Amino acid sequence: MGEEVYAKSFIPEAFPVYATDVAGQFGVLWELIKAPVIVPVLNLCVYICLAMSIMVFMERLYMGVVIVLVKLFWKKPEKRYRWEPMRDADLEMGSANFPMVLVQIPMFNEKEDMVERECLRWASKGINITYQIRETRGGYKAGALKEGLKHDYVKDCEYVVIFDADFRPEPDFLRRAVPFLIHNSNIALVQARWRFVNADECLLTRMQEMSLDYHFTVEQEVGSATHAFFGFNGTGGIWRIAAINEAGGWKDRTTVEDMDLAVRAGLKGWKFLYLGDLQVKSELPSTFKAFRFQQHRWSCGPANLFRKMMMEIALNKKVTLYKKFYVIYSFFFVRKIIAHMFTFFFYCVVLPLTILVPEVYVPKWGAIYIPCIITTLNSVGTPRSFHLLFYWVLFENVMSFHRTKATIIGLLEAKRVNEWVVTEKLGDALKNKSNSKSNKPKISLSKLLGDRIQLHELGFAAFLFVCGCYDFLYGKNNYFIYLFLQVITFTIAGFGSSSGDIKSGEKNSDGNKSDERSDSDVNFLRRKIENMPGNALGMESGRKTVKTGAEEVTRLLWVVTRVVWVERIRDAFSSIFSAFSASMAISRPC
Repeated sequence: MGEEVYAKSFIPEAFPVYATDVAGQFGVLWELIKAPVIVPVLNLCVYICLAMSIMVFMERLYMGVVIVLVKLFWKKPEKRYRWEPMRDADLEMGSANFPMVLVQIPMFNEKEDMVERECLRWASKGINITYQIRETRGGYKAGALKEGLKHDYVKDCEYVVIFDADFRPEPDFLRRAVPFLIHNSNIALVQARWRFVNADECLLTRMQEMSLDYHFTVEQEVGSATHAFFGFNGTGGIWRIAAINEAGGWKDRTTVEDMDLAVRAGLKGWKFLYLGDLQVKSELPSTFKAFRFQQHRWSCGPANLFRKMMMEIALNKKVTLYKKFYVIYSFFFVRKIIAHMFTFFFYCVVLPLTILVPEVYVPKWGAIYIPCIITTLNSVGTPRSFHLLFYWVLFENVMSFHRTKATIIGLLEAKRVNEWVVTEKLGDALKNKSNSKSNKPKISLSKLLGDRIQLHELGFAAFLFVCGCYDFLYGKNNYFIYLFLQVITFTIAGFGSSSGDIKSGEKNSDGNKSDERSDSDVNFLRRKIENMPGNALGMESGRKTVKTGAEEVTRLLWVVTRVVWVERIRDAFSSIFSAFSASMAISRPC
């Protein structure tokens, strides 16, 4: 009378071939849906990725042609715009013959007594220097810069130059940049190029140098030469205050307040000028953790700004249709969105999946030829690092995952859209490790592992490893060589995030400040003020002193900081990746 219970398969009995085990059922299910579902969807993804690759290729080719024309035939900025050098006699006449320039140095997490002491020291020498401490971090950097322009003395200033805390301009910076603004009333911004003092510190900084050098030598130069428009880099540039006010001032609606202001000023008809030979020394983040946070902000912010301003740009009446197309398509859509998504989805998702589905065909021109040309064009900014190009490709593929995620967050305005984390940089003063062990706080093992291990990267490494093994055993395209190398890179990134920083003035578990600022950091601030362009124009010269308003040296004016690290912990990404480079006899180690 009892009923026997039999195990049932998930596959209907109508199908003649099925297995009772889970693996067998999954195999049958895969065969059932592959032809009607998987293959068409994957083919569509391939077509979309190929279209994106053509868009990126045409954009890179266009910029390459423009750069060649600029270098061979076009006039230098001094010839395209009116420019007359400032004479020493003008300096002797003081502010009557020379415009007032406000120099803003946003800082974060600096000791108040150190800042106050240095400001008093320079004020005693005749420099008009003040500092302000904001009570809140509202608006982050945009809020800080906006607050700095509310003072009465700003009315006496025609221009404002902004330097982040780790930037070191040459003494003649203003004498070379200001004449363009004086003699060309339609120019709102003069942007200098960044030069990286720690580019050779490790392989991570070399990779960053390659990307940023292309941005400055190609993207900024092309925008300046063809449309007199490009994105302000947030530091190392001098603005006409009237242009800032006309554009609506600093806004904190995104994490790229510099680009936001530049776009709004450009839509008002103002022109921008990029000076490639005017260079400002700066520092690159040398830990993978700091670099990831920076790239999140730099990718999420432009995408979010594009969402907010696309219709405003399209409906603008003050600029030409050609310039609006350039801003929407080239500046935003291709460079800030498509470039990130194409790299990640094609090389880290779609191409590996085609190995598992051989029915989907990827043409060689899309998988090999066009990407090789794009990569070669990207290398023109840093010829000395051409031998690192292969490593740069692998590194950029890993970073494209973070950039794509940040871009999607920006487009959808997800909850991390306005996340702002200070980019931590070591600095020359932090290379002295004295007294570091005694002040080092205890870090729990769980926190250390949580900060260091990145599950997303390790998950992609596992996925690519499976695809590589399948291609090695059954494939015909030999993609497994690339996939295994990409697995190594993702694995390094998965274990490579370090968290060894101790910020100045940060409270420890006892509620006391963790460490005191060393004398070397005071000397750093002193060297920075000595090298400030304002020093060349603000020191006593003959009978008169020219006010430069070296303004807003502050602890809570937000941006990149000169942070005290009690002990420098080598970033795992840099050290492991450099060891991998050395083993291949291509790159030198950190």
